[in-house]
Amino acid sequence: MLSLSQRLSQQQKLSPQQIQYQKLLQLNTMALEQRIKTELELNPILEEDLELKQEEKEPDEVGEEIEDSDYSEEDEFTVEDYMNDEDYFDDPSYNNNSQADVEKFQPTAPQRESLQEYLLNQFYLLNLAEPLVLLGEEIIGNLDQDGYLKQDLATIVANLEMFDHVKVTSEAAENVLKEIQVLDPIGIASRSLQECLLIQLQHGTFDPYYSYLAEEMLKNHFDDFVQKRFDATMQKMSLSSETLRAVLDLIQKLNPKPGEGNFEIAELNQITPDFLLEKVDNNFIITLNDRSMPSVTVNAAYIEMLNANKGKKKISDREKNTYKFLREKFESAKWFIACIEQRRETLLKVMRAILEKQVAFFEKGPKFLRPMIYKDIAEEIMMDISTISRVVNGKFVQSVQGVHELKYFFSEGLATDSGEEVSNKHIKERIKEIIIKEGKQSPLSDDKIAEILNEEGIHIARRTVAKYREQLRLPVARLRKTL
Repeated sequence: MLSLSQRLSQQQKLSPQQIQYQKLLQLNTMALEQRIKTELELNPILEEDLELKQEEKEPDEVGEEIEDSDYSEEDEFTVEDYMNDEDYFDDPSYNNNSQADVEKFQPTAPQRESLQEYLLNQFYLLNLAEPLVLLGEEIIGNLDQDGYLKQDLATIVANLEMFDHVKVTSEAAENVLKEIQVLDPIGIASRSLQECLLIQLQHGTFDPYYSYLAEEMLKNHFDDFVQKRFDATMQKMSLSSETLRAVLDLIQKLNPKPGEGNFEIAELNQITPDFLLEKVDNNFIITLNDRSMPSVTVNAAYIEMLNANKGKKKISDREKNTYKFLREKFESAKWFIACIEQRRETLLKVMRAILEKQVAFFEKGPKFLRPMIYKDIAEEIMMDISTISRVVNGKFVQSVQGVHELKYFFSEGLATDSGEEVSNKHIKERIKEIIIKEGKQSPLSDDKIAEILNEEGIHIARRTVAKYREQLRLPVARLRKTL
C-alpha cells in the first residue's frame, strides 16, 4: 500500500561560483597559471593585458610583536568600469564588498612542467568520457612526491560527487586508476609499494620464468621480502640460492619511487614556492609568488557589443542569441576573476596565521616547530577546516629555513616534563639524530630509543617510536646493523 509523507531536511548545495572558488583554491602557483591560460582560450571575453604595469605594493609585514602587528592587504587588482550599466551587476549572487566592477588580475610564476602535467598529457590521449577524465585529474592531482596515491580512491570519488556533481561507480574508478598506473612511468599512482612493483613486473619485458617467481614472491611472501628474511623465502618457494639471487636482482631493477623517475622534461621535479618569506630588520615579509604572470582582463570590444543592444526596442533573434552568449561569457569572466582574487586573499590569510604561530621556527629552525592543527588556523581566521586543507595541500613557502610544504607546519604535540608541548616533527628529528649517532655494529632498538626520549622528558611509547621511524623510512635495528 502506497503512502505519502512529508519530511523537512536541510541540504547544503554549492553554487557554481563556490565550486569554482574551491577548485582554484587547491591549485598551486604553476597549476593556477595553466588554469588561467585554459580559461583565456575558452572565454573570448577574457584577454591578456600585456601592457598592464603593476604598481609596486608593500608586501605583508609581521613585526617581532606578533600580537600588535598591523597587516596591510596586498591587493594587485585594478578596477575599471567597462559597462556603465548597473543591469549587468544586479545579480544578488554577485557579492562584491568593494565595487561591482570588472577587475584586472596580475598573478604567478614561470611555467614549468610538473609530474602531474606530464601524466595529464598522456592521460588526455585515452579519450575517456568526461566524468572519467575529471576523476583521472583528481587522482593525478593527489599523487605525492614519490608518485603514490595516498588518498583513498573512494574518498576521491565521493568528493567528486559532492563538489562537482559527477557520479562514477567504484568499478569505473578502479579501471581509470589502472589506466593511469600503466602510463609512463609504469607503476605511478600505486597505493602501496607492493602494488607498484607488481604493476611494473606485469607490464615489463623481463625473463618470463624469473618474472613469474618475482611476482609470486611479491604477492605471497611480501613481508618476508621487505624484512629480508630470504632464507625463509627460499625455503617456502623451494628455490636454490642462485635462483633466489636472480629473482632479487630482477626486483632490484624495478623503481620503488616512480614519481622520482628520470623524465626527459627539464626541471620536472623542481618546486616553485607559492610564498616567499624573508626577514628584513625585525619584520617578516610575506610575498605571494604571483608577480610574473600576464594580467587577465575583460575585452572592451565585447563589452561594447553588449552595450550596443542597450536601448534597442527591437532586436533580431540573432542579436538575442549573441547577447545571451556574451552575457553568459561575461558572467563567467567576472566570477573567474573574483574567485582568483578571493583565492589570493585566502592564501595570504592562512600564511599570515601560520607565520604568527610558527614564528620561532622561521627565526630559529625545525627544533622550535610548535604543535599546530588545521583547527587552530581555521579558528584564527574564522574559516572552515576544509578551506585550510585546500590551501595547505600542495602549496610551498620559501624562507631562510628552506622550502617547506605548508602541511609541514601542522603536527600533533606531546607533553614534556616541563609542561610544554613539543611537535611530533621535532620528536621525529630527535629520533633521526639518535639513529644517526648510534653504533652501527649495535644499533638501538625502538625500546631503547623510547627510553632515551623518556629520559629527556618526552614521554613516548615504543610503538610510537616505531611508527615515527617507519614514517622516516628508517629500517628496524637488525636491518641497520653493519659488520
